[in-house]
Amino acid sequence: MSRAYKTYEGGLFFVTLTVVGWIDVFIRREYCDCLIQNLKYCQEKKGLQLYAYCIMSSHVHLIAAAKIGTLSDILRDFKSYTAKQLLQLIQDNPQESRKEWLLYLFQHFARKNNHNIEFQFWQHHNHPIDLSSNELIEQKLSYIHQNPVNAGLVNEAQDYFYSSANLLSPLKMLPL
Repeated sequence: MSRAYKTYEGGLFFVTLTVVGWIDVFIRREYCDCLIQNLKYCQEKKGLQLYAYCIMSSHVHLIAAAKIGTLSDILRDFKSYTAKQLLQLIQDNPQESRKEWLLYLFQHFARKNNHNIEFQFWQHHNHPIDLSSNELIEQKLSYIHQNPVNAGLVNEAQDYFYSSANLLSPLKMLPL
């Protein structure tokens, strides 16, 4: 793997966690809340340092670092655990009208990869971008916060609930 796609101790990174096939999963509050709960856990117990985030329908953007170790290790554990939880939430959700279709797609993507037994929820790569300058940090911060605006979900970035642009966001951020 190229050095450009690796994290290292002490680095600050922009990462995108993407659902396989860009499937729109995070359109239900309970699925977003699951991500929030697990990001909080990683902040409290695994040393995840979050500086910005936004949960979109098929992906999550983060500006993050690891207090100890590498961000890659934290994200690997986060993705593994949330995948299991989210798949269970989908299976158990009586209001999920797309249940069979979603599970079929997650099984389909798992067949393409030897590492998955039954389902694959997340794409394997995160393509972390090393934020080595203030200009790059500001560019990625703007990109994250403007993502829901550009998607036509809100008119103002601060109106999108699952974003660090919103002062009422359920996640607390560290200052950049």
